[in-house]
Amino acid sequence: MSDNKKPNRKQQILECLAHMLETSPGQRITTAKLAGEVGFSEAALYRHFPSKARMFEGLIEYIEESLFSRINLILTDQKETMVRCHHITHVILVFAERNPGMSRILAGDALVGENERLRVRVHQLFEKLETQFKQILRERKLREGKGLPINELALANIILAFCEGKISQYVRSGFEKKPSDSFAEQWQFLMSGC
Repeated sequence: MSDNKKPNRKQQILECLAHMLETSPGQRITTAKLAGEVGFSEAALYRHFPSKARMFEGLIEYIEESLFSRINLILTDQKETMVRCHHITHVILVFAERNPGMSRILAGDALVGENERLRVRVHQLFEKLETQFKQILRERKLREGKGLPINELALANIILAFCEGKISQYVRSGFEKKPSDSFAEQWQFLMSGC
């Protein structure tokens, strides 16, 4: 067998779509443009993905897998509640910063005019993140014997809203205002009562 592996066409399409989302902010990406960028026909695109919506779903799945694999590592390595929340929040922001095209998906910017199920899928991703924060915060009393000065559901929502806001600012600024800018100082202020 040859040592030369064929490039994974699906992966190539998704990487190209993510790159186009990064380099063409505010522009709708058509399958014709994507096919031209990837270097094969629209028919070839549809051999790998039945629709453009499935291409976007592939990127959303990548986002989810990337974030939750890192979150699981944090949960294994860190035992203190607020350290866990800090690291997870930082991972979300740095992931968005390093993947501007994916940030457009998370902010919903890239999904305008696309299939409604894509927005629902991103909503579900954020719901999953909020549930993860709630679970970590609920366990604080059991793990550390400490309560919180605010209901854990409300605090989980604050953390998630902070993440969503930083990602939206990043997209709106044309990827200039990085989500991790001033993170340490902002986190310390947000959690000063905890």
